Amino acid sequence: MKKVVLSVVAALAVSAAAPALAADMPAKAPKVAPAPPPSPWDIAFGAAVMNDYVFRGVTQSGHKPSVAAYFEPRYNINSNLQLYAGLSGESIKFANNAAAEIDFYGGVRPTVGPFAFDLGFWYYYYPGGNCFAPVGVDPACTGVIPVQGNVAKAVASFYEVYGKVTYTWTDWAFGGNFYYSPNFLNLGADGEYLSGTIKFTAPEKMAIGPVGWYVSGEFGHQWLGTSDRFYACTIAAGCLANNPNGIPYKDYNTWNVGLGFTWKVFTLDLRYSATDLNKGDCNAFTSDPTATGTNHVTAINFGPGSSWCGATFIAKLSADLTLGSLK
Repeated sequence: MKKVVLSVVAALAVSAAAPALAADMPAKAPKVAPAPPPSPWDIAFGAAVMNDYVFRGVTQSGHKPSVAAYFEPRYNINSNLQLYAGLSGESIKFANNAAAEIDFYGGVRPTVGPFAFDLGFWYYYYPGGNCFAPVGVDPACTGVIPVQGNVAKAVASFYEVYGKVTYTWTDWAFGGNFYYSPNFLNLGADGEYLSGTIKFTAPEKMAIGPVGWYVSGEFGHQWLGTSDRFYACTIAAGCLANNPNGIPYKDYNTWNVGLGFTWKVFTLDLRYSATDLNKGDCNAFTSDPTATGTNHVTAINFGPGSSWCGATFIAKLSADLTLGSLK
């Protein structure tokens, strides 16, 4: 009888514990929804400050400090094809007193293996310019002429189309660039620019602590056509040749070489830049209001000389990031 009672008690104990044991058992894991694909949209943006804003070897800021900023939305069709459009701006010092450059640009960036291409359109807008020329040269001009006698149109805005390619091999990048404008700087002359670039980016094992570094250089050639009548110069005006219908600008070579340091989103680029334009032909090209002297006479220049195309050292500190990198 005692064994029967113990058996019944044990059975009741097991049945009472069963629900608790079932509750302790893990429930079946719910299905997890797959992560959404990354957005094809991104935005690149940044800003910079530099002691001199140089464009193809020629200062755009009168060898004075300049600030810059840009904003560039991007759409990745796939991992090898990107569309982009951008807006950027720089502070400048032009011969017509324009103080700002505003750029509107856009294009496509295809990638094929180690080759990265960039095909696009760029519009350079220079608001706030004034016209300097004798009365009768241009109805928009007031007849005011700077002390050195250079003339300048109120409007210097122009556009270019371009194509670029970069080949990357290990830590090296080799590039080629071509730009074309039918009316460069609104001078009336067409312009083509061709350059080659090379860049070595130090691998992580060669970094200076948390700071990365690179060395790079570029050699380019700028072709320039003949200006319109606004910039004409004759023997009677002091030039060595008669160019009553416009002056044939001098083509020139330009080069730069530099060392850069990177830390997080910041880059410090230290660069030497120069051209082979003499001071006289530089003055004819730029209409530099700070040109001096009278002995820089050429076939297209009546005497003053400009240092705007001369050798210069550039220090530029920039910050570049993308919206995607902030997530």
